[in-house]
Amino acid sequence: MSAFAKSTFSAKSYAAFRPSYPPVLYRAILAYHQLPTPAGALLDLGCGHGLISRELSPHFTSVTAVDPSAGMVAQAKKTTTSANIQFRQGNAEDLSFVGDKSLDMVVAGQAAHWFDYARVWPNLARTLKPGGTVAFFGYKDNVLLGYEQATDIMESFIYGFGEVAPGVEGMGRFWEPGRKILRNLLREVVPAEADFTDVQRQLHEPGQQDQSEEIAWQTNKMKLGAIEAYTRTFSCYNSWKDAYPDVKSRAEGGEGDVVDVMWDHMLDSVPEWKAMGDGWKEAEVVSDWGTYLLMARRG
Repeated sequence: MSAFAKSTFSAKSYAAFRPSYPPVLYRAILAYHQLPTPAGALLDLGCGHGLISRELSPHFTSVTAVDPSAGMVAQAKKTTTSANIQFRQGNAEDLSFVGDKSLDMVVAGQAAHWFDYARVWPNLARTLKPGGTVAFFGYKDNVLLGYEQATDIMESFIYGFGEVAPGVEGMGRFWEPGRKILRNLLREVVPAEADFTDVQRQLHEPGQQDQSEEIAWQTNKMKLGAIEAYTRTFSCYNSWKDAYPDVKSRAEGGEGDVVDVMWDHMLDSVPEWKAMGDGWKEAEVVSDWGTYLLMARRG
């Protein structure tokens, strides 16, 4: 998570503009968990601004939430009042602070694609109680349903290499290796068979219309302005800004950065948005993310 750990990254913006998780997802995780409420100890890996810890804290007596980013931990502490949650800076590869067989559940939301699994699976096998559970979940590349051309333009700017518009480099080379794992919805992440049983997966590719809400749990009606702000929370965008420090967004008083130019092209592709002029950010669309839920039980 090196991009999110940089001092230039805004944890406050991440908290404000990243999508949240719906009740149906938490219900699925807790139903799989099958422990009484409150259960014992929960560990939240890559906790970010603490969203998941806060949602699940009523179901556990204690929650430990860790994140590599000092800014994320500070944001989490600032917005959390639950007395049973402890936040600390750390990562999934070093759980030396956790006792053997002390955890009832481990979760990771939008973080598991960063993990070094050669170290993480042994950590979880050591720290989980027999019958304890793991739940990893997250989302990838959203599509704007009914606006395929605009979605294609967004894809070309976010993943494009080299010049994607005159004088503008795409954000493709600024993604870190974990993004490829996320784009494949963690299919290659397999719990160690010697330690974990009852492995279950739920996968939804963006734009598919043939699945239940339990699978397609990240489909939301949103204003374009919120989606535009969301794109500015991407790690690739923040690294792009570091590479082009003199290029300022229009909101910063500049002539426009890569996200501004991307949205110019997207608006040009949809006459109804273009006709709204400066009010285009109020247009509403249905944004559908690809999602995954991976669960396993300690043997």
